[in-house]
Amino acid sequence: MRAEMLAIGRAQAALSREPEVKGLHDWAMGLSEEGRYAESADAMAELVAAMLPRGPSGGALAWSLLAWIAALADAGRFDEALAAFATLVSMEALEAANDRGSMACHLYSLIGYARMLDTCGRGEQAAAVRQEALALLTELAATGERRWGSYQASFWAVLLPLCGADSERPAPGEPRPPSGTTPMRWSPDVKQRYADSLIALREEVDNLAVPAAEDPEQHLAELVRLHRVLTVRCATYWEDRTHLFAEKVRSLFDEGVSLARQLSQQQTADGTSALAETLMDRTTFHVAANEFEPALNDYRRALSCLGEAN
Repeated sequence: MRAEMLAIGRAQAALSREPEVKGLHDWAMGLSEEGRYAESADAMAELVAAMLPRGPSGGALAWSLLAWIAALADAGRFDEALAAFATLVSMEALEAANDRGSMACHLYSLIGYARMLDTCGRGEQAAAVRQEALALLTELAATGERRWGSYQASFWAVLLPLCGADSERPAPGEPRPPSGTTPMRWSPDVKQRYADSLIALREEVDNLAVPAAEDPEQHLAELVRLHRVLTVRCATYWEDRTHLFAEKVRSLFDEGVSLARQLSQQQTADGTSALAETLMDRTTFHVAANEFEPALNDYRRALSCLGEAN
């Protein structure tokens, strides 16, 4: 059905000489659900190329860039993903500076960009980007958001799983949520599988908690990893369903930081890194919940864990 919609969109675009093809985004998302990541990335590249000359278009370009970045990353094309991420960051910075966009969305894009840079082994560049984010978050804590809108939490929830927090692949033949997009664009069966996965994952986390308490050296690192996956999935799930999402997931972010702090006390490099990651997660959660002072405190602690505190 998506292929048929795209064919109609191409025919309409040819007649009207419009560069942007309707149905291309939904086609790319369907490809991603089926694990056809390279094809999805190519489809989004076509769409973004058509949209770029028109500029931000009230936020439409930002959402397409997010989907393109995710598809490129899923396809293993990280150099292209980083270039697309840099475009997103620059656009969000300009929009925020001109009071046409959100400072919070600029912050989320900076933190996500830094995480992908780290994933690609570009640590020095990632550290510089994190300092940009620190300056922006310091301003947010001092002045508050200049332009607030309901889309900002959705922007956060889409970026949160983008850089490795939930990188597990489903079993062959099982569709997965397309990265970089809101659940509104997911197929109904994908939404249902995602909801069902939360129950099983919660049980898995709870079952691992006892052995992790008894033998932390053996089990705590895996508990921290699984708990972070659960937190990210719940944040995505609840943000899409209620404006009161913060109260649904706040305890998960707090628990994640507590578990990662226990792991870091074992004086392992992995523990310190995990604590920095969970503190970054909670930083962005606080921003999404309009809690800028706690966000700044968490962010500074995360930078300290990374050895980047001023």
